[in-house]
Amino acid sequence: MSPIWIKICGITRAEDALAAEALGVDAIGLVFYARSARAVSPAQAERILARVSDKLQVFALFVNPDRAQVLAALSAKRIDHLQFHGEESASFCQSFGLPYMKAFRVQSSAAVLEGIQNYESAKHILLDSYEVNVPGGTGRTFDWTQAATIVAQSKRQVVLAGGLQPENVGKAIASVRPFGVDVSSGVEAAPGIKDMDKLQSFVRGVRSVEL
Repeated sequence: MSPIWIKICGITRAEDALAAEALGVDAIGLVFYARSARAVSPAQAERILARVSDKLQVFALFVNPDRAQVLAALSAKRIDHLQFHGEESASFCQSFGLPYMKAFRVQSSAAVLEGIQNYESAKHILLDSYEVNVPGGTGRTFDWTQAATIVAQSKRQVVLAGGLQPENVGKAIASVRPFGVDVSSGVEAAPGIKDMDKLQSFVRGVRSVEL
């Protein structure tokens, strides 16, 4: 199995973006959802991304945006992937001409497997914890056996999120065998402020797993 793909989400500072890149992660995520404690504006995003290299994938995260919101975020120019956490249709998600990740909050593997069928155009499928009226970023884990079933049966590039941290990411990967992992609060000192020791430990934990 190829090395696990790593994404660090909820980036709000240029120094954190550069630190993540220096650690060799594959992608970072910026949140364009005003109700999030990690939300950034297009102008902030442009400053954050000014010095990251083209090798780093940059995701823009949305929750039920309108078209104008997505286009405004893309004015930051360096963004090359989209990430949707709401009830966006596949036609909307793919209409911007960029690869996209579609998030599903897991209550049952059967429901997610059925939902995934509507998003054949998605490059990645993200699995997150379910909480009523919370579109993601709960910082809580969920039943990884459900996630493992989705990975095994969907044959998609499944990215695992939800409560991951340096202490449990190795076990999560061994249990689920996902394409990648996505972390935000699990490597923070405060919402939107990454902790360098936790970042290093998380990446080390991912890289130490042998599948």
